[in-house]
Amino acid sequence: MTAWSGRGQRYKPDAGEPSIMGAVRLRRVNRWQAQGVSGELADLYVDSRETSAAEAHRSRSRQDFLNRLTGDIRRPGFAMVIAETDRLVGCAFGFPVGSDGFWWLGFDGTLPRSIEQLTESGGVFAITDLLVRPHPQDQDRDVACRLQERLLTDHQATLGATLVDQAEHPTLAALRSWGWLDVGEIWKPISATLLRVLVLPVGERTGARLEGLAYDAWTRWPG
Repeated sequence: MTAWSGRGQRYKPDAGEPSIMGAVRLRRVNRWQAQGVSGELADLYVDSRETSAAEAHRSRSRQDFLNRLTGDIRRPGFAMVIAETDRLVGCAFGFPVGSDGFWWLGFDGTLPRSIEQLTESGGVFAITDLLVRPHPQDQDRDVACRLQERLLTDHQATLGATLVDQAEHPTLAALRSWGWLDVGEIWKPISATLLRVLVLPVGERTGARLEGLAYDAWTRWPG
C-alpha cells in the first residue's frame, strides 16, 4: 500500500491561502471513471511522495502506480473515493477481501481467529492505496481519515486491511496516526517482499476485539 501525506518536503501554502477542510468534497467513482482520471491520480501520487531530483525515478514511480491501479481496477468489487476541492486532493481505493481467506496467504503464524471470522463473513475490505496531498495544520490527516472511513462504510465493512513494505517507515507512521493497527507480517512470493499487515477496525466493538492483537504484534515485531 501507499499511504502518503507528504514525505520530505512539506507543502508550503501561499500567503492568505484558506483552509481546505470546509471545501473538501468526497465522491465515489466507478472503475470507468477511475480509468478516466488515472493521469490525475498518478500526478497526485508523485506530488504526495518525496520529490526526487532524478526525473527517470519519478517516471518509473508514476508508471508503477498506474500499473497497480490498472490491476486493482480489474478486481471484482473495486471501489474508489476521491477528495476534491477545485482540484484533486486525495483518494482511497481497494476491493473486498474474499471469504476464502486467500488474501491472507503467507501470514506469519496463525491468522488471529477474530480476523479469520471477519474475513469469512465478508466484512474485510482491502485498501490498497490511500493518497493525500500534503497540507499544513494536520488537515491532510483529516482528509485521510474521512476517505478511509467513507470507503469502508460504503461497503459495510467491519475491518479495513492493508499491506505495507516494512522499509516504508513514513507510510507506517502515517497509517498508525490515522488509526491503523499493526497485527503482524506476511510474505507475498509474487513481490518477494516481507510486508507489514495493518488493519483498521470499524466501530468500537471490532476495535476492542483487535486491540490485544495489535499490542502483541508490536512487541514481537517492532517497527
